[in-house]
Amino acid sequence: MEEANSSSGVASNVARAIVAALNWNSTPDDRRAAVSYLDSIKTGDVRVLLNTSLLLVKEDWSSEIRLHAFKLLQHLVRLRWEELSSIERRNFANLAVELMYDMTNHSEEWPLKSQKAALVAEIVRREGIQLWQELLPSLTSISNQGPVQAELVSMMLRWLPEDITVHNEDLEGDRRRLLLRGLTESLPDILPLLYTILERHFGAALSEVSRQHMGVAKQHASTVAAALNAINAYAEWAPLADLAKFGIIHGCGFLLSAADFRLHACEFFKLVSSRKRPADTSASEYDSAIISIFQILMQVSRELLYKSTSTAGSVDENEFEFAEYICESIVSLGSTNLQCITGNSSMLSIYLQQMLGFFQHYKLGLHYQSLLFWLALMRDLVMKPKVTSAPSGDVSGSAQLDNEKQMILSLVNEDICGPILDVSFQRMIRREKAFPGSSFAPVTLELWSDDFEGKGDFSQYRSKLLELMKLIASLKPILASSKVSDRVFLIINTPFASLVPLQDLAMMESVQVSLENIVASVFDGSNEFSGGGTELHLALCRIFEGLLQHLLSLKWSEPALVEILGRYMDALGPFMKYYPDAVGGVINKLFGLLTSLPCVMKDPSTSGARNARLQICTSFIRIAKSADKSILPHMKGIADTMGYMQREGCLLRSEHNLLGEAFLIMASAAGLQQQQEVLNWLLEPLSQQWVQLEWQNSYLSEPLGVVRLCLDTSLMWSIFHTVTLFERVLKRSGFKKDNLNSENSSMQHPLSSHLAWMLPPLLKLLRALHALWSPSISQTLPAEVKAAMMITDAEKYSLLGEGNPKISKTSLTFTDSSQADTEANEVDIRNWLKGIRDSGYNVLGMATTIGHPFFKCFDIDSVALALMENIQSAEFRHLRQLIHSVLAHLVKSCPPEMWEIWLEKLLHPLLIHLHQVLSFSWSSLLHEGRAKAPDVQCILATSDLKVEVMEEKLLRDLTREMCALLSIMASPSLNTGLPSLDQSGHINRLVDTSSLKDLDSFLSNSMVAFMLKHNSLAIPVLQICIEAFSWTVGESMTKVCSFCAAVVVLSISTRNVELQKFVCKDLFSAAIKGLTLESNAIISADLVGLCRDIFIYLCDRDPAPRQVLLSLPCISPLDLAAFEEALTKTLSPKEQKQLMRSLLMLATGNKLKALAAQKTVNVITNVTARPRSAVTAATEARIDDGEPVGLAAIM
Repeated sequence: MEEANSSSGVASNVARAIVAALNWNSTPDDRRAAVSYLDSIKTGDVRVLLNTSLLLVKEDWSSEIRLHAFKLLQHLVRLRWEELSSIERRNFANLAVELMYDMTNHSEEWPLKSQKAALVAEIVRREGIQLWQELLPSLTSISNQGPVQAELVSMMLRWLPEDITVHNEDLEGDRRRLLLRGLTESLPDILPLLYTILERHFGAALSEVSRQHMGVAKQHASTVAAALNAINAYAEWAPLADLAKFGIIHGCGFLLSAADFRLHACEFFKLVSSRKRPADTSASEYDSAIISIFQILMQVSRELLYKSTSTAGSVDENEFEFAEYICESIVSLGSTNLQCITGNSSMLSIYLQQMLGFFQHYKLGLHYQSLLFWLALMRDLVMKPKVTSAPSGDVSGSAQLDNEKQMILSLVNEDICGPILDVSFQRMIRREKAFPGSSFAPVTLELWSDDFEGKGDFSQYRSKLLELMKLIASLKPILASSKVSDRVFLIINTPFASLVPLQDLAMMESVQVSLENIVASVFDGSNEFSGGGTELHLALCRIFEGLLQHLLSLKWSEPALVEILGRYMDALGPFMKYYPDAVGGVINKLFGLLTSLPCVMKDPSTSGARNARLQICTSFIRIAKSADKSILPHMKGIADTMGYMQREGCLLRSEHNLLGEAFLIMASAAGLQQQQEVLNWLLEPLSQQWVQLEWQNSYLSEPLGVVRLCLDTSLMWSIFHTVTLFERVLKRSGFKKDNLNSENSSMQHPLSSHLAWMLPPLLKLLRALHALWSPSISQTLPAEVKAAMMITDAEKYSLLGEGNPKISKTSLTFTDSSQADTEANEVDIRNWLKGIRDSGYNVLGMATTIGHPFFKCFDIDSVALALMENIQSAEFRHLRQLIHSVLAHLVKSCPPEMWEIWLEKLLHPLLIHLHQVLSFSWSSLLHEGRAKAPDVQCILATSDLKVEVMEEKLLRDLTREMCALLSIMASPSLNTGLPSLDQSGHINRLVDTSSLKDLDSFLSNSMVAFMLKHNSLAIPVLQICIEAFSWTVGESMTKVCSFCAAVVVLSISTRNVELQKFVCKDLFSAAIKGLTLESNAIISADLVGLCRDIFIYLCDRDPAPRQVLLSLPCISPLDLAAFEEALTKTLSPKEQKQLMRSLLMLATGNKLKALAAQKTVNVITNVTARPRSAVTAATEARIDDGEPVGLAAIM
């Protein structure tokens, strides 16, 4: 009696704690106390947990208390089952089944019924297949008692295979295999039972509706839905032959005609449609089942297409939702199992016509699903078969595949490809840009809109359309070329071509992109057009020659139209490669368009002309890349025209840089000598001004000189365009792959001889720019310079993830020195500072990739002074950019013999500073909620929350870049001398220390060893690694783990005692601590692997690993001894990691959230991304989703 009262008292306390934890009106202290108490119950005496939970699941408690009591029981079964004796476990199982029998309340809420069934399923999975076989007759008996009991049995059958369909790392492979085998053997009992429930209660529901017994009918309907959910849990893995044999396919097909259940039935067909054809003797039975599924879905599709195309106005949204589900299933079926019907040409033809019907459908959802099918099919048809010397036994299979492909190719003819192209052209524009007054807006199609959910963004959708066009162009080049040419003519061929309405610009741009992709596909080099004379070559040339002549004849003068015309002509660049006669006319036309536009920069009314001129110059670059050697005969003429335009003052510096970049591309096709000549032609005129000491001494000798430089806007912008030209020539110069084979690969980089004069003034400029942010300088700066140094609006929008409002292009355009105002404004200074930093960093980064000429010719002190002198004042976004654009390239490219000279001086101040700021900001973020990034300290924001978001984003971006740098340092290419651990799993307890090496022996071929050897680098980098495990940046921690893994390997392979102690104690502890963060779930396997390696290879050389494990709260020496004994019995690294994982969970009392996050939680798995109804979605979200609050946080 006393024991019963005690249990009742505990249950009452737990009930009150559940209510307090979930009650929003509870004070924070009350909620914390309730959660703490519930946590003590979960981790305390297992029998108290069991008895208390069993009391709380009774119907005299509230629903929320009962629901969480069931979850407590499931927690016990999942994590503490072995603590019960075998008799206790069996008694518990019987009690759980009795709960299913005891259904006095037929109106019980769905979540409670679900959790009740889930508990029984969890017990069966834990106890094994023997219990399941004992329970099966009882479940059949329960299902016969009524709709509520049948619903519970269906729910239980739905939960049972959860460990098969959802990966659960806690479930050992043997247990999963036994469960799968036992369930597979039971399918002859399970599937007929589910079919019987489905048939009986569907019929009963119809009967009760006819009698107007709506309450009873609803109970039967719920049972049908539960049976369908259970069937879907088996559809992913049960043999299709069994699903057909026991009537499941037929039953679900029948329910497609039942409005209340057809979406559930669609789930079944979606799952079975994606099944892969087996290679064993069951293939014929599989084919038979798949053909029946084709027949069912094609019948439904035919009816849907007929209804929606003949009476479009009368079809409601629910019907279209159903049609989209059916389309998704039949697309999946065709994408994975089309080979099953290729032997039936009539059936295959009908199927392809239906897919075309969906593609042409005016509803975007149906069109989109069909697009995915056509993409998969066209990829397969275009893909060239691999040429292999297959054994004779495989010839028949290969021949069969060829026959199947030929059958499909014969049906994918112009009658199918033509309409696909027509629809694709029309859908290349989003609804927001299709103005009603436009001449070419498709009025019958539901165009893409940002309102559509679940289909990515418009750029992803359009890229799919473009890929489909390219694939069709590969299969049907004449058809695709004719279609796109006709489309261009339709768009631009008006009686007054120069008066094309501006609202048609979006459509014109979309057609240009289509033209560009089709031309690129037709002339991609896979077909040998260069020889000429073939019928295909001549036909294609006639099509595009006619189009090009029409484009050349256009007399457009409106800047927006001129810009589009230039893009149309550069889209034909690949055609010019095989038709060189067209190049001269295009070049003359482009120069004509360039000179027809006004050459004025600061007048806001000419911004359109300025952008058009830059686009024309960009077209030269694109044509130079695609036309290849066809443009070489015109290089002199282009150079002469450039010179003339410069002398006449009608070619701006920015335009000259773009044309110079195009020239370098042309030269790269001519060879290294020509490239060198072009570089000299471009750079020598600049070098005379760039190396002059007068401007360097005036403006770069001290930080405030940059402020004076901003007053001389002509020189200011001249310097900017010089730096950007350096960036362009570094980007475009170098060795082409084909030149490496044909010429002496030992030749120096073409820019090697220019680095000596290019970089010193740039380093001075960057040093002066960096100094502006130092406190002693920044407080003396003029107001407009201070304002220009602050974070830009565009950067704020990017950090906040908000849509960037349209910013005037004039505010983003870099002024040209030839027409600059006498005084720069804040916008000009901001653009100049950003441009110099962006291009300057890129120049340095690319220069380091040249290799020895950079590292041997430059003084490390000047580089370190420029980059590191004011590193303490750098803002987070600038630090991130410096690492990404300069230091990452420098670390990768520095020759090993130069590491001693370069890396210590550059990386020491960087790592010291990074450790300080990252440690401070992460500590501040985790404890105070603010990252306190310096970039936004001066922002007077209307919302403190926005500032906090920006600070955190800046911190995370910098942290990711730092982690990426660590990953580079640990990359295999920079650690070629690093030995690999013995992955056989063999544990060598008696290590021969005489075979270990000194750390010095790895210095020349391992950058990680080099870092560890130098304390000035090792201390900050290892501190960063240790602390990073406590930062919530899981996605970047894989990169930190790769560095730590290299450190572990070196500690194992060397006799360095200091390194060994650090790894065995500090790194081992940090890795375990890292597993306490849920954000590290993504790298939990890496962390467990580190722990496994440290323990296995070092525990007998250092006592620290055992001491660290024994210091954990829930481990005993016996547990550790059992773990070590288990390790000796397996040679599998995977099993050893699993043992380490289990030990860590035991030793911490299941407190490792990174591991717990991977546990299977009893949440019904959605088999589609779309919710069936708002009510269902809201209900499930309340139960299982959302941020954990109160009690949910410990469940």
